Amino acid sequence: MPPTLAAVRALAGRGHDVRLIADDTMNAEAMAAGARFLPWKRAPNRPDRSSESCFIREWETADPLAGFQRACERIFVGPAQSYVEDIIEALAREPSDLLLGSDLLFGSMLAGEVAKVPTALLASNISLWPLPGHPPFGPGFQPARSAADRARDAEASAMAEQAWDGFLPDLNAARAHFGAAPLAHVHEQPLRAGRHLLATSRSFDFPTEHLPDRVRYVGPLLELPSWAHDRWTSPPSRETQPRETRPLVLVSFSTTDQGQADLLQRVISGLAREPIEVVVTLGKALEGLRLRSSTNTTILPHAAHDDILAKARAVVTHGGHGTVMRSLRHGVPLVVLPMGRDQNDNAARVDYHGAGLRLDPSASPQMLVEAVRHVVSEPRFADRAMALGRAIAEEGPGPARLVAEIEDFALGSSERALSAA
Repeated sequence: MPPTLAAVRALAGRGHDVRLIADDTMNAEAMAAGARFLPWKRAPNRPDRSSESCFIREWETADPLAGFQRACERIFVGPAQSYVEDIIEALAREPSDLLLGSDLLFGSMLAGEVAKVPTALLASNISLWPLPGHPPFGPGFQPARSAADRARDAEASAMAEQAWDGFLPDLNAARAHFGAAPLAHVHEQPLRAGRHLLATSRSFDFPTEHLPDRVRYVGPLLELPSWAHDRWTSPPSRETQPRETRPLVLVSFSTTDQGQADLLQRVISGLAREPIEVVVTLGKALEGLRLRSSTNTTILPHAAHDDILAKARAVVTHGGHGTVMRSLRHGVPLVVLPMGRDQNDNAARVDYHGAGLRLDPSASPQMLVEAVRHVVSEPRFADRAMALGRAIAEEGPGPARLVAEIEDFALGSSERALSAA
C-alpha cells in the first residue's frame, strides 16, 4: 500500500486526475492522497486488514513454494479475468490516458492490453523479473561470479519459470475470453507493458551493465502508513545505566501477518539481557499480538520509524523493502532475518553492500545476539549503511522521479498514437 499511495499522492499533487481501483481497505487513504476511488467488484476485495480477510494466508504454510502458488492462484494470476472485467468497466465509464498497474497483478496488465491503453507497471521494490546480470528473484542469491554460480542461476530461473507457467492455462483462458492470443510463458505478459518502474534505488540494487529501455528506477516510495501515528520518546530508566547511554536497537517484522510471532518473541527474549535499549514496532495487523516484554524493551503498536531511526544503532527486521530503505536513509545498519516475499533478495543486497548481516529466521537467540553485538560494535557496518544512504539520497526523491517517468511515458505514447494516425 505505501508505494501505491505515494504514487497517487505524487501524481495528484502534480495536477493529474487519478483514479485508483483497489481493495476497500484503501478507500479512505486513497481519497486522502488525492485519488478518486473505485472498489473491485468481481475481483478479490479485502474489506479490512484483519488476518481473517487475507486471501493468501501465507502463515498457514512453511513451504515458500506453496505460499507462492497460493498467491498466484488467489491473486496474481488465477482471477485475472475478474480483474480485467472490473478495469474494463471502469475504462468504459470514463476513459484514461494511461494505466499504472502492479507488477504482480496480471489482470491489470492484461486489461491495459485489451483496452489498448498505454500501460506502465509499478514494482513496489526490486524487479520481480531478473535484470541483466542479476540472479533470479526469490532465493536471495548474490550475483554470479563463477561458472557454478551461473549454472545455479540458470537452474533456479528454469524452476521459477516452471512454477509461474503452472498458471499459464489460467492466464491464457483469460486472454482467450477477451480475444487475445495465447502466450507461451506467463512472464511474457509483463513484457507487453510499455514501462516497468522500479520503486527502489539503483544504488541499493545489484549492478547491471545495462537496463532494458522499458525498465526505469524511480527510487523508494516511502509513504508513511496512516496508522503509524505514535511518536517515540525514550522513557525514564529505572536501571543503573541510563537508557540514553545505551545503544538503541529497532525491531520491526512487517505490518502484515507472516506468522512472525514466534520469531519476534525469540528476538525480544534473546536481547532481554543485553545492555541495549530495544524498541519493537508492530503494525495494524499485529497490534493485538501478545508478547513477553522485558525491562529494556518498549513495544509500540502504531509507531512511525523515523523518530526511532534517528537515534538507532541497528535494526533487526524481516527485510521488507520499506523498512530496509528507511533504515538506510538514516544510515542505520541491519540484521535481517528474511521470511519470504522479496525479503531474501533485500537481505542479499544488504549483505552485498556490507550494510548489515543476514541470518536465517531459525537462528538461535545466541546467534541473533552475537549478530546484533557485531553490527552495533563494528564501525564498518554503520559506515557502509551511511554511504549507501547518501548514494540513495543523491539519486533524487522517488515521488518526483515517478511523476517524471509517467509524464514522459504518457507524452511518448501520445506522440506515437498521433504518428500512427
